Amino acid sequence: MVLAALVLFQIKHYLADFHWQSQWMVTNKGRYGHPGGLAHAGLHGGLSLVVLAAVAPWAPLLFVSLVLAEIAAHYHIDWFKVRIVTRSGIDENDPAYWHWLGLDQALHQLTYLAMLAVLAIALAP
Repeated sequence: MVLAALVLFQIKHYLADFHWQSQWMVTNKGRYGHPGGLAHAGLHGGLSLVVLAAVAPWAPLLFVSLVLAEIAAHYHIDWFKVRIVTRSGIDENDPAYWHWLGLDQALHQLTYLAMLAVLAIALAP
């Protein structure tokens, strides 16, 4: 169940970050509280809700709590990365940009691992 969820999280992350993220979301993730950044984090949360409901339908209170935590974490990871990149004046042509993007993506992946760890611990016999 955990491995299946991890695979589904990878697919949903790819779709939400690289296919279904609009320019409005990208442009506004660095403005704290802007609906664009909130919508992007909400997109991730909504897709995670689908993943968790598919792999652990017997624990709705737990997976709703995990999704709310993920939305908050995802929003702040993105906001922090955009703020650092913007304030540093770097863009895609600067190697530092790719270091920050890599850190951003790694933190999102660690969030999924943490969510699955909580789910596995909570559901262990």
